[in-house]
Amino acid sequence: MSNLERAYRTLVADPSSAQRDDSVLKQDEPRNFFLFVGSHFLTKLGDALSNPKTTLTWLAGSLGVAGWMTALLVPLRESGSMLVQIGLAGVVERFRHRKWVWSLGALLQAASMFGMAAVALWLRGYAAGIALLALLTVFALSRSLSSVASKDVLGRTLPKSRRGRANGWSASAAGIATLCIGAVVVGFGPGTLSSDGYAAVLAGAGLLWIIGAGLFALVREPGAKHGATDTDTRLRMLFRDRRLRRFVVARALLMCTALSAPYYVMLAQRHGGETPRLLAVFIAVEGVAAMLGGPLWGKLADRSSRHVMLIGGLSAAALGATLAVLVTLDTGMLGLFWFMPLMYFLLSLAHQAVRIGRKTYVVDMADDDTRTDYVAVSNSVIGILLLIVGGTVAALSAWSITAALTLLTLMGGCGALLCRRLPAVSDDETCT
Repeated sequence: MSNLERAYRTLVADPSSAQRDDSVLKQDEPRNFFLFVGSHFLTKLGDALSNPKTTLTWLAGSLGVAGWMTALLVPLRESGSMLVQIGLAGVVERFRHRKWVWSLGALLQAASMFGMAAVALWLRGYAAGIALLALLTVFALSRSLSSVASKDVLGRTLPKSRRGRANGWSASAAGIATLCIGAVVVGFGPGTLSSDGYAAVLAGAGLLWIIGAGLFALVREPGAKHGATDTDTRLRMLFRDRRLRRFVVARALLMCTALSAPYYVMLAQRHGGETPRLLAVFIAVEGVAAMLGGPLWGKLADRSSRHVMLIGGLSAAALGATLAVLVTLDTGMLGLFWFMPLMYFLLSLAHQAVRIGRKTYVVDMADDDTRTDYVAVSNSVIGILLLIVGGTVAALSAWSITAALTLLTLMGGCGALLCRRLPAVSDDETCT
């Protein structure tokens, strides 16, 4: 047994799990697992360094970008990577090996990061805001290519009871690195982070995507055997497939974990001061959340991905309700240096649960012939809803941040309740 196989068994071995009969897949499982984890580790680390909920929000504030533009960063990046997937799925399905599509998307995301680094160096105010939003749009569209391809490659190269942990360990590894980066920034001490500093962070994120693209290209992927599905057929799936439709509605409500984050950061800036150390603390606690939550949620998702989503939704709802009450009654708590980072840490844990749970659920729910279509349909619908809901919450926050937090809290609670009614798709649930 090779060292790679020993490490693979240590991380994911479960003798009771069902295995595929394809001998090539069994032979390549350890290699594919670590290539998947390694490439996604690098891109998740790039995500952490360029996160619109922390780094880009802070950068926009330092460049004098208007508040309404800053509020669009998260919904634009999240929705832009989903809106066009229903059309791109047909393009992806024409490739016999979808790993090349993932790598192309990663390279285009790297180019967008380099463009944002240039914005940090040379633009300010309205021009900087427009440029950031435009580059973020390019980034999001490129991300959509990788998103469609990634889950299809994962489903055809790793069996059930392995996929949640593949997502979980990649998130955990990125969390460790992100934590280290946050600790380094904290060590620099107080002051204002320079434009050169922001540019270096974003350029570094771009390099990570380039390396990740190279690693993913080494995955040994069996060729796809089915052709492309037309867009009309995919749209009809949403109305004919009750299981897919219920999953999409639950996932839409659980968008609250992503949409809530900028308000946590803005409250910290407003009540705790805008310092690089506080930004670094937010980056670090998000890293800790990924480091601790990734393996935990990944293992639990392989047992019951719908229950992991439920836990995330309930947690986000409880946090949002607590913060809404404090904003109204006791803003003094918000000024404590440790309080908002703690709240953000707990929200990040909830978001990890929702993210890993829904990724595992949709891959396990589908088969090789429908996986790309399921992913594309659900992501495109979520992309549309994310723009609508994100814009609504942003407008509501301009009137009352308490009202915005209350709406997001209600979404999390309703999403959690709906997750209870989703059908079981994981091996451990369907076999009991």
